[in-house]
Amino acid sequence: MNRFLPAIFLLFLLNFIVLSVIPGQAQAQYWWNASREPVGLAPDPATTPEAVVQVYGARAYGWRGYLGIHTWIAVKPSRAQSYTIYEVIGWLQRRKMPVLVIYENVPDRRWYGNVPEILLEKRGDGVDALIEKIDQAARSYPYARNYTIWPGPNSNTFTAWVSRAVPELQLDLPPTAIGKDYLGYRLVSQAPSGSGFQISVFGLMGVLVSAVEGIEFNFLGLSFGVDLDPPAIKLPLIGRKDLDL
Repeated sequence: MNRFLPAIFLLFLLNFIVLSVIPGQAQAQYWWNASREPVGLAPDPATTPEAVVQVYGARAYGWRGYLGIHTWIAVKPSRAQSYTIYEVIGWLQRRKMPVLVIYENVPDRRWYGNVPEILLEKRGDGVDALIEKIDQAARSYPYARNYTIWPGPNSNTFTAWVSRAVPELQLDLPPTAIGKDYLGYRLVSQAPSGSGFQISVFGLMGVLVSAVEGIEFNFLGLSFGVDLDPPAIKLPLIGRKDLDL
């Protein structure tokens, strides 16, 4: 544990910096009265017969929201009347329950007060086949009963696992998705988008190169990088910032 203390101290120092210069990124509040209301990002299944895949991200609950986001996947097959959500919820581990949950609900609810954003959306032809692959990948997730907030496996590790298994999604997870680079005991894999390659040491240090994500460097679970198409820089805590060149 002692060998991780400097890294933990650095994370809290970065957290303090964000609190100082970027106020309002996330609002700490009691979880039992934090809003879980939908925000209107998901197409209404009653009027949307086509298949839909959406990947959402929202600042994590409480102080963790200053460091990163929580992600989840929502799918609606053609003519389905509801969405199925796939996500990892860490507190279930304390109850000796699987942290991977698959359930039907409204997909665009606030994450305990924090407004979600759509990280990826696919609709229409060919999406039903993607939904089948997403379901298969989710059900084969190797850490369905394991959760570690940092460096992983966590909710973003799960989303990255599915994305690697379904490269047709071409999902570019932002640098605030801490845990996306966790590979367990593997050192080399595809990048989270399923393209290119990545080298990672337990999600604590590594590099990835991909046509989707660009080039990213990981240090203590924090990602720094650049993308050329479109031009952007990627910063920990802040996220992706497009460049108007």
